[in-house]
Amino acid sequence: MLNRRVFLTDLGMGFVGIALSALLHREGRAREPGKWSPPDGKPHFTPKATRVIWLFMNGGVSHLETFDPKPMVTKYAGKTIAETPYKDSQSPELLNKNNRVVVVNDANGQQRNKLYPLQVGFRKYGQSGIEVSDWLPQLGGCVDDLAIVRSLWTTDNNHGAQAQFHSGRHMLDGQFPTLGAWVHYGLGSLNDNLPQFVSMGTRPYWNARDGHYLGPAHDAVPLRIDPTRPIDYAKPEGDITEAEQKVAFDLVDKLNRASTVRYPDDPALTARIKSYELAFRMQKSLPEVLTFKGETEEIRKLYGLDNPRTRDFGTQCLAARRLVERGVRFVQIQHGGGGAGAWDAHGGLKANHSSNCAQIDHPIAGLLKDLKRRGLLTDTIVVFGTEFGRTPGAQGGDGRDHHIYGFSVWLAGGGIKGGVVHGATDELGFHAVTDRHYVTDIHATILHLLGLDSRKLEIPGRKRLEIDHGTPIKAIMA
Repeated sequence: MLNRRVFLTDLGMGFVGIALSALLHREGRAREPGKWSPPDGKPHFTPKATRVIWLFMNGGVSHLETFDPKPMVTKYAGKTIAETPYKDSQSPELLNKNNRVVVVNDANGQQRNKLYPLQVGFRKYGQSGIEVSDWLPQLGGCVDDLAIVRSLWTTDNNHGAQAQFHSGRHMLDGQFPTLGAWVHYGLGSLNDNLPQFVSMGTRPYWNARDGHYLGPAHDAVPLRIDPTRPIDYAKPEGDITEAEQKVAFDLVDKLNRASTVRYPDDPALTARIKSYELAFRMQKSLPEVLTFKGETEEIRKLYGLDNPRTRDFGTQCLAARRLVERGVRFVQIQHGGGGAGAWDAHGGLKANHSSNCAQIDHPIAGLLKDLKRRGLLTDTIVVFGTEFGRTPGAQGGDGRDHHIYGFSVWLAGGGIKGGVVHGATDELGFHAVTDRHYVTDIHATILHLLGLDSRKLEIPGRKRLEIDHGTPIKAIMA
């Protein structure tokens, strides 16, 4: 006797069986009462957003020189923290608040006690009057659309924190699905001709995958902004017609599906089948998305495509807009990836951050403005994240070290209040002291706005900890 899943998979050994199985599953007819089943692709409650653009700055952005100005750092520059009125920030009780501080085996991620002055000025912007760095004037002009969270903390004081910000777990705990993978797992497709989870930019080897125990089907599709070769093996190398290619695809599909009858629970095989099917459909859809011929000169300038300094990141931001408006659910862009990350300013912070800010400021502001005027910002969440902040104290003569005790991120768009600051660090920007938030609170906020309850996304044999789920930050929700 064949069980129902094997029967449906075997039916026609192709799309008919798979489509029917998926349809019955979504309608709840293929589920056995009282037994666990995977998500049906529908939100758990009414969402305020349908998609996410996730901007991640690799290396650790200094909160002190971007979104959290601290004049006391400049006032007491050159003094040790112990010589200031804020020496209590070094108390063991406060330092131990971050549940798990793993001392790294190099010279980074250490205490830096001699204060280093702010390397840039700040201005108040918009009706909200929120202060933003002079290195980010275009983003400052968008501040009334941003909710800046100044009270993030994490526990990994080396660059494993890049993976921690995406997954919520310390690298020593193992490998866990990223937020994008959970969104991909929990929600159905908005466009079956495009991938639902896309990643652009360089990713470090320790943070190159997303699905982990959810399976490789939930990894992001790595995308190049190249219409002729957007992904590896997207086009046949030889001279072959579409009809001939379809014959080959159909044969491979039949062989793969024959294997699924024997090995119905093989996640790698399932992922391979899905990838072949999606790749065939993407051959036409992806080049169209990544060809900007229809975009006006004004749009190109809005994203900074006319400037060599902003062109690369601006191109990715414009591609992100084109992807989400065509139904891609989660677009992840990594800036400055590779190695420790471009924002890792242990020395020469002023040159490092002024250059990096100049690369991203215009494109991100252009993205926000473009989404807003197209009506896409109302249901698209834009997130600006980084792995940790940088120390109030100097490293060497002109740099800042990794800083896990307090840093800033911001969100905008679908269901997010604009023009607000939430949480605070102390007078030196050392500790998050008001409305402290571990990184998974950002995850929980995004999932909540997408209509997902993370506790309903658990799978058998993989009990998640309370800290994995996080708590939605209701104060920044509209």
